[in-house]
Amino acid sequence: MPAWFDLSVPVVTGMPVYPGDPAVEVSPALRAPRDGVNVLQLHMGSQSGTHVDAPYHVDDAWPRLDELPLERFAGHAVVADVRGLSARAPITPELLAPALRQLKSGSLVLLATGWSAYWGTDHYLAHPWLTPEAAEALVAAGARTVAVDALSVDPTPQPGDATADFGLPAHRVLCGAGGVIAENLTGLNQVVGLSDVELFLFPLRLPGADGAPVRAVARAV
Repeated sequence: MPAWFDLSVPVVTGMPVYPGDPAVEVSPALRAPRDGVNVLQLHMGSQSGTHVDAPYHVDDAWPRLDELPLERFAGHAVVADVRGLSARAPITPELLAPALRQLKSGSLVLLATGWSAYWGTDHYLAHPWLTPEAAEALVAAGARTVAVDALSVDPTPQPGDATADFGLPAHRVLCGAGGVIAENLTGLNQVVGLSDVELFLFPLRLPGADGAPVRAVARAV
């Protein structure tokens, strides 16, 4: 039987979000003893938790979530193991070389930084990041979906940093190619070293959206 791996963070009240994004709140709306059924009320942004970015996230002229082909969200995945990098370290094409050699047209990439170990701490914002050159190398090798166990594929500014650059260059390279970015995955150590992995990142069906939460799941086949 294939082995399945849940690569998603739990959606809970007060969970970490990208600086400036809506806070997450999960609370009971209806209760079975009183109302006959249990129903939760959710308040969250489209980029909350483990989620995907559509190209529209960074450019109004680019495709929205519901305009993307379903194959962007599932398929054969190549795991790029870049664990062990220091805080705010760049992920260069050289570091991705083993994964780049394995990529085929339409492959999905799992970028394992190990930074999910810092989920829920201030250090989570100091994650490694994908250089524009590395993003271009992934696109050139055929990747159209890149999933990372960190808050972003680009550097995350520290709160209150007036000099922060929100240009999001890696986002623009990947999304500009019609690609999908998935962020805030967790537990990628479970799939590092596996030779044949399928990845599933199906989002909520939100018309015209910039992105949506996903249940990220991998399968060893």
